[in-house]
Amino acid sequence: MNSVLLERSVTTKSAENTRLIVQISCVATLGGFLFGFDSGVINGTVDGLKQAFHSSSSGLGFEVASMLLGCALGAFFAGRVSDYWGRRSVLIISALLFLLSALGAGAATTSTLFILARITGGFAVGAASVIAPAYIAEVAPARYRGRLATVQQIAIISGLFTAFLSNYLLARAAGSSTGALWLGQDAWRWMFWMQALPSALFLVSLIFIPESPRFLVVRKRDAEASAVLARLYGESEGRAKFTEIGASLAQDRHRPRLSDLLDKATGRVRPIVWVGIGLASFQQLVGINVVFYYGAVLWQAVGFSEADALLINVLSGALSIAACLVAVMLIDKVGRKPLLWIGSVGMAVTLALVTWAFAHAGLDAAGKLSLAPAMGTLALVAANAYVAFFNMSWGPVMWVMLGEMFPNQIRGSGLAVAGAAQWTSNFLITVTFPILLTGIGLAGAYGLYAAAAALSIVFVRRCVHETRGKELEQMEG
Repeated sequence: MNSVLLERSVTTKSAENTRLIVQISCVATLGGFLFGFDSGVINGTVDGLKQAFHSSSSGLGFEVASMLLGCALGAFFAGRVSDYWGRRSVLIISALLFLLSALGAGAATTSTLFILARITGGFAVGAASVIAPAYIAEVAPARYRGRLATVQQIAIISGLFTAFLSNYLLARAAGSSTGALWLGQDAWRWMFWMQALPSALFLVSLIFIPESPRFLVVRKRDAEASAVLARLYGESEGRAKFTEIGASLAQDRHRPRLSDLLDKATGRVRPIVWVGIGLASFQQLVGINVVFYYGAVLWQAVGFSEADALLINVLSGALSIAACLVAVMLIDKVGRKPLLWIGSVGMAVTLALVTWAFAHAGLDAAGKLSLAPAMGTLALVAANAYVAFFNMSWGPVMWVMLGEMFPNQIRGSGLAVAGAAQWTSNFLITVTFPILLTGIGLAGAYGLYAAAAALSIVFVRRCVHETRGKELEQMEG
């Protein structure tokens, strides 16, 4: 079968509408951009929230973290709903939710209304995080599917960067985040309202892209599926692809349901589902969001000034984008599993070095943690190397694999469970870091993340199977 697929690929490249495939993949990655923007915009609004809602410390923490509550639910329900309404339809819903969240968060007059708006945004983030890479996987040819899906991670980081830049410019124009800006509204409100612009662009762009052909075949909308496949790959290849997709579903072409994740012979959860859950969970258990959410706090805790801490965050962001570009160049050449393995080894080593450096932190005259110059340099270099290893491996590759590793019949249900696991792990790491920081200290916290990275090496070696170059119809459950 592989030789037939290779021969057919060589003879039909000329009929393939590569430009259209790239364009609709770029539209899908706007969901990733909004994912990043929605996650990053909150960082510049904390003072405004305190002033507007008179929030206590615990209340403020919940206002900031409330989005994550919606993310796990959004990821779970999006996977299931996409099996009924379609991948494109769910992305349209997420675009509407992004827009409503941006407008609602900026206009909120009470803490409760603000939290509801942020949870709405969380639903959108969770949905976009799992459906965008799945949609790309279902329209892109195997030979460059990984590169297109990896752009999702670049879009996420770009969204974070854009939110930080937007927050900075608005606060500077108003004098502070709580200063009045246009229409007499505080700058922090405009920080949220700025997200309405890319949200509207995402919504309008989605109108002009087709539904996933594999979803259409699963739903027995054969005429529509054939038309989309012909538009993407040409008439001849489109017909062949339609036959191929149909053959993969021929023995079991019922309406997808969660029970499909169970092996009919044993009644147990299919191994591929556990692999998906493992990939999704390990991506967060290595502690990457501690860097994203608590970067400035972390570096100030070991003696860096606020200005230096913010500069380190900028450096980490630049390294993240550069590392993602490395993944784009390599993922369809060396494969997914090698990148994951290299990333796991690199993260385990660099996190161990960060742990070693933090273990040697002392207290200055003011009672704050501080590092000796040599240990400070070691922590800085190792932490940024860790960020680079993550973003050339687990950052993008996990999303790529979740979008492509499940067979057609169970892709939506598999994404639902794995996506929920990813966001639940994200939430647990985010809320436990402050507790770990005061309980076992930075060294203890990073020691746990280093242990998770070491365990991920074993997980990749034993459980993960390569998907590079395989058509989605070749995926086994």
